[in-house]
Amino acid sequence: MNKFIIYLLLIFFTFSSYSADYYSDFYSKFHNSMKEFTQPNDMIVDNFRNSKEVNLTWDNALVRIPRENSNIYKTIVKDIDGAKFPKKKYKTIIYLHGCAGIWKGTIKRIDFFAENGFAVIAPASMAREKYARSCNTDTNQGGLYRSVLKIRQIDAENAILNAKKLDWVDNKNIFLVGLSEGGITTATYRPKNSWLGVSGRIIEGWTCNAGWDEYRGVNSPHNEPILSIVAKYDPWFQADYLKGHCGQFLNKNRFSKSIVIEEDPILSKQHGVLHDPKIKKIVIDFLNSIVK
Repeated sequence: MNKFIIYLLLIFFTFSSYSADYYSDFYSKFHNSMKEFTQPNDMIVDNFRNSKEVNLTWDNALVRIPRENSNIYKTIVKDIDGAKFPKKKYKTIIYLHGCAGIWKGTIKRIDFFAENGFAVIAPASMAREKYARSCNTDTNQGGLYRSVLKIRQIDAENAILNAKKLDWVDNKNIFLVGLSEGGITTATYRPKNSWLGVSGRIIEGWTCNAGWDEYRGVNSPHNEPILSIVAKYDPWFQADYLKGHCGQFLNKNRFSKSIVIEEDPILSKQHGVLHDPKIKKIVIDFLNSIVK
């Protein structure tokens, strides 16, 4: 075989292996498996807005900036080097991770959005020093710390506020997206004013039904478009008080839509669904349809 061809094949397989390993070998200290949690009795609600704690979630937020030739600039907020991406305004997603924190699924999702032209900022709620464990992914058990939703809403608000101060963020096109507990936060986030509002929301892996009032429904005072996607037989939501879908609560915006996956024998039983090509297309089509 021609030596040049062998050389090209070597490069290809090396790059392919690197790409695969990037996700399969990914780990984060802001994850259930690595985090040293605070006991619930030691959590103080009045301290949830402590500036040091809130700033930790922003400084350690993951950042993705789309660049030319399908490249992505990958960093965290505190290490941003503005010289490494073009000077322009980016339509931006504030991405909220699930109850287990940042994992390879988080990275796959934010990379996917960046590959499709969106900048992404994903606050790291588990970067807080005081943080109680809210779920066990081995047993699909949630609700271990009820007040975690207040923390997640504060972190979402702070990320939106700080994102709007960045000269590369298009303030007219900021979208809130979340999976699972991040989806609950996305659904229930209620901006205090228009400056803290967003231009649209995507809720993945949540039914908007719950036994706790503050977890239930959708808060969209400015009638922004909302896309909700959930599997009918999601293993996390089979209790009677959790069953349903967010379509029961959506506003009347003409772009708002609730999708319940029930025909697909595999996808209809999964919690995260954004790996599926059909779902990816629905999500990007929705975002592109509401960009201003």
